[in-house]
Amino acid sequence: MTAASELLVDAFGRIHDVVHSTVDGLSTEQLAVRLDADANSIAWLIWHLTRVQDDHIADVADREQRWTAGGWVEEFGLPFDADALGYGQSSAEVGELAGVTAEQLLNYFDEVHEYTLGYLRALSDRDLDRVVDDAWDPPVTLAVRLVSVISDDLQHAGQAAYAKGIVQRRG
Repeated sequence: MTAASELLVDAFGRIHDVVHSTVDGLSTEQLAVRLDADANSIAWLIWHLTRVQDDHIADVADREQRWTAGGWVEEFGLPFDADALGYGQSSAEVGELAGVTAEQLLNYFDEVHEYTLGYLRALSDRDLDRVVDDAWDPPVTLAVRLVSVISDDLQHAGQAAYAKGIVQRRG
């Protein structure tokens, strides 16, 4: 592994740690709590950050997402398109994750995490300069895309951890 690859593995490992410390021990009901009528639940935040990571890593690796290849779309049984990531979805759709368990969330997250680490460990420094999206100006390189996923995932994991604290204080 290169130094850059090791750094990326460490960053994604931090996401893993926050996700696990947030979700571990929560009931299905606690995962579904919404701090107000339109707030995202912990379950939604964890599902969304995992879907984003799954989608983006599969795209840059030119592989099928774990969501579909691993049977998670059937396991979760959500009533929206299999390619849904959480972007632009309604408050009612957020509520559809109300029955998801901690075990489901963590098992799906862990599969995506291991898939991500396998991909990252095989990267060379030259790979990071590869343009993965030329729809932007400037075009997005692999390095920029990976940092974007890390940033997005850590923000949502932090939101979920914050919500957990409130949920637990409320009893």
